[in-house]
Amino acid sequence: MRIWGSGKRYRSRLLAYCMAFCTVFITIAMVTYPKDAFDSAIMGLNLWWNVVFPALLPFFILSEILMGLGVVHFIGVLLEPLMRPIFNVPGVGAFAMSMGLASGYPMDAVITCKFRKNQLCSAVEAERLLSFTNTADPLFMVGAVAVGMFGMPELGATIALAHYISSFFVGIIFRFHGRDRDNYTQEGPAVRGNIIIRAFRALYNARQEDKRSPGQLLGDAVKSSMNTILLIGGFIIVFSVFIRIMTIVGITDILTSMFAAMLGVVGYSTSLAPALVSGLLEIDLGTLAASQAVAPLDQKVVIASAIIAWSGLSVHGQVASIVIESGIRMIPYMVGRLLHAVLAAGITVLLLGPGEQFTKLLVLPVSMNIAQSNTWSLWLTRIEQTTYQIGILLSIMIALSIAFHLCREIYGYVKR
Repeated sequence: MRIWGSGKRYRSRLLAYCMAFCTVFITIAMVTYPKDAFDSAIMGLNLWWNVVFPALLPFFILSEILMGLGVVHFIGVLLEPLMRPIFNVPGVGAFAMSMGLASGYPMDAVITCKFRKNQLCSAVEAERLLSFTNTADPLFMVGAVAVGMFGMPELGATIALAHYISSFFVGIIFRFHGRDRDNYTQEGPAVRGNIIIRAFRALYNARQEDKRSPGQLLGDAVKSSMNTILLIGGFIIVFSVFIRIMTIVGITDILTSMFAAMLGVVGYSTSLAPALVSGLLEIDLGTLAASQAVAPLDQKVVIASAIIAWSGLSVHGQVASIVIESGIRMIPYMVGRLLHAVLAAGITVLLLGPGEQFTKLLVLPVSMNIAQSNTWSLWLTRIEQTTYQIGILLSIMIALSIAFHLCREIYGYVKR
């Protein structure tokens, strides 16, 4: 026991020294290269203001209001029969999943953190939920990557399908995570019966417990959402500077050599190594580098798909800053991101090969024009389409969940 304690103190001390050294190193590098640091900070600020802020803020506010009104509790009861057997998470997880699928990073982390704070899920259920709901939005994959970067709209279906199918598999795999910490019990007599009535009862009880007036609820939602979006903006700017500093001092060259060796082992072009380095840190820069690499198209698409699933340390930093205060551990999340990247790459290979004829039938319409990404009309269109997608996803899942519930009730009745 004493050896274990001393080893733990040693690791803690080593981590403290390492963090201090890295912070001093980056500070000195920023002083040494002030123009590069300033330019990269401006680039990160523009990305946050023009893309992240208008895309996510409305949905942050919406999710806060829906939880305050009890709508999320209503959805949770309806979707418990679907989410519990498949992913071993409570029904409210479907709300995080649908919002994450439609809105992208890091929407699901914000919602999962709020679920944990409101005692709508346990810590281990939050870890499971976060492992597979942290996904890119379809407009980014279809519009920004397939059209804007590769110039091939037909690749949008391949990338999106690989991303969401692999995410689904990650959720199934992670249903076994932390089962020794589960405190969920099977339904008892108190929670059986008409699922619709129970859902409305849950909505009413949640609203009664909240007690905030509509005006106060809206004000709290705006304040909380602004704090979160400012936090995300700070991480985007910091990582933009960090990536630029790493490039200047030559650290990326070392990582490029390591990734080139790994690509050589699997028979891929080593020209994709810089894309992997960029993607390790930031998703947009990584996918752009992959699309511009001098390599076969199928290899570029596979690497881009893996980068999108990994999402980059910048997104991981945003997620960590959001969920760390709620007691959700980051190690399961990081393992889930790595597993998602590997599965997405493998499924992309299959879709580009045997599944190519199938993906040709699913070419998606594109509404994102990269050249006009700052117009209000575009972002209003994006909000409209994202809201529509969330509604469709939730409607389909609610219909499936009610069907599963009815089948189970009928089976139980016949069995008796």
